[in-house]
Amino acid sequence: MALVVICGQPCSGKSKAALCLVEALKESESKQQMRIIDEASLHLDRNQSYANMPSEKNLRGVLRSEVDRSVSKDSIIIVDSLNNIKGYRYELWCLARASGIRYCVVYCDVEETHCRKWNEDRREKGETNYNDAIFDDLVRRFEKPDRRNRWDSPLFELWPYRDATDKSSAAILDAVSYLTKKVDSKTRDVKILQPTIATQTSRFTEANSLFELDKATQEVTNVVVEAQSHALGGPLNGISVGKDLPTINISRSVGLPELRRMRRTFIKLTGQTSLSGPAPPSDTESAKRMFIDYLNRELGSS
Repeated sequence: MALVVICGQPCSGKSKAALCLVEALKESESKQQMRIIDEASLHLDRNQSYANMPSEKNLRGVLRSEVDRSVSKDSIIIVDSLNNIKGYRYELWCLARASGIRYCVVYCDVEETHCRKWNEDRREKGETNYNDAIFDDLVRRFEKPDRRNRWDSPLFELWPYRDATDKSSAAILDAVSYLTKKVDSKTRDVKILQPTIATQTSRFTEANSLFELDKATQEVTNVVVEAQSHALGGPLNGISVGKDLPTINISRSVGLPELRRMRRTFIKLTGQTSLSGPAPPSDTESAKRMFIDYLNRELGSS
């Protein structure tokens, strides 16, 4: 039903805002399921995840993938992370649009000096905190949300240091109203994003095509992971997936996150192709063959 992006500097009260929003939604008697997606729920260490650009890119990818898997029309997903890069917020907005759900941003506006003090207080208490170098880098690169951007709108602003945050904060109540208001033809203040051809990932003529495609690519991925677990990280040639299917030949070790990304990309590409061409395969064997060919092209030994 909705995707809520919590945004703010490190140690600006984002997690508390997310919890207060959930409490307020529950009291509104919302029948939607609610879930908070953050680093802790995915067992990601903040300092390790923001230690360098590759690690940070991986963190955003993991969070985005989890959001992609979780968004639906019967749940409210709250992304409790820095969400400090406007391009990344745009990607999350695109996920919401592709799912045809509501979207909003809750911004915790706190001055750097107060965020720094709260970070130091957490360190003294032995709670999760950022080391100083990473904190300084994140503060420097923070891109403040702007309600004029479609991916930052509607924008609900909190001032945790000045006003404190609880379930009755004005911005929290406004967000709850936006997320739960019933929409009809006369509604003008609630926007439900609509998918476009660019965001539609599939159009299937067979009812079971998506299921077969998902099942087949998962089975191939499992075979690759299993084969690599018995290897020493070198090239793997002749991985057999099944009788009458081509073998998989990869030139390097491929981690599970990368395999998952390639799997999602393949499914999306297959769906996009079907917009102007034939429908995706409706049987598992054909789907496996296509995915194997894709992996060999992308990862094949030269």
